[in-house]
Amino acid sequence: MIPWLDHSLQFPPLAQALREPNGLLAAGGDLSPARLLLAYRQGIFPWFAPGEPILWWSPSPRMVLHTAELHVPRSLQKVLRNRHYEVRLDTAFARVIAGCAAPRDEAGGSWITREMQAAYLALHQAGHAHCAECWIDGELAGGLYGVAIGRMFYGESMYTSRPDASKIAFVHLVCWLRERGFAMIDCQMRTHHLARFGAREIPRNDFVAHLERACNVPGLPGPWCYTAGSGCDA
Repeated sequence: MIPWLDHSLQFPPLAQALREPNGLLAAGGDLSPARLLLAYRQGIFPWFAPGEPILWWSPSPRMVLHTAELHVPRSLQKVLRNRHYEVRLDTAFARVIAGCAAPRDEAGGSWITREMQAAYLALHQAGHAHCAECWIDGELAGGLYGVAIGRMFYGESMYTSRPDASKIAFVHLVCWLRERGFAMIDCQMRTHHLARFGAREIPRNDFVAHLERACNVPGLPGPWCYTAGSGCDA
C-alpha cells in the first residue's frame, strides 16, 4: 500500500517508494503550484492516467542528461546546420503542452489531462514552467516543456508535427541551459530516444544530492527570452 496525501504539503520519504511499479510513492493531493514545486525539489513528479487519482513517482535509477554530455547524432547535426527553422522559448506554452497532450495512438489516450495542462500553465504563468518551440515556415512544428527550479531543469514531454522539430528544439534548449549553469536535466525514466542524446541512469540518491545543490541556486524566472535561427553548432 502507498500513502494517501491529505491537504498538507508533505510527501513520504523517498525510501518508501515501491520497487514495482518502480518509484510509485503516493496518491492523492492536488496539482497546486506549491505542491508541484515541493515535489520537484524532492525528486518527485506526478504521472497518472485519466480516471486515476493523482499518482506521485520517484523512480530509481533516474534517467538524466548531464548537459556537458549532450550527444547530437550526425544526421541531426546536418539538420541543425542546414534546415530552415526558428527556435523560441516561452512564446507558445499553451500550444506546446496541448501538442504534447494530443493522442499518439489508436486508443486516443494521453496522461496529460486537462487538469495537468491547467496545472502546468499556472506554473508557467508563475515563471516556473517553460517550453522550447521549433517553428518551420512560420508554423509551430514541435517542442517540449518542463519545470525549472534554481539551476535544475525537469523535462516533462515533447511532441512533433514535422520531422525532427522536437529534436531541434531540445538541442537548442540543452545548449541554452548549459550556458546558464544548468548541469543536469531530469528525464525521469529511461527511453531509447533520450539515451541517443547522451542521457543515462544514475542512482536516486545521487539525483537527490544534485537537486539539493542545484535547486538552491538563484533561478531564472520566466518568461525566458530566446530566439535563434538555423545553423546551431551543438
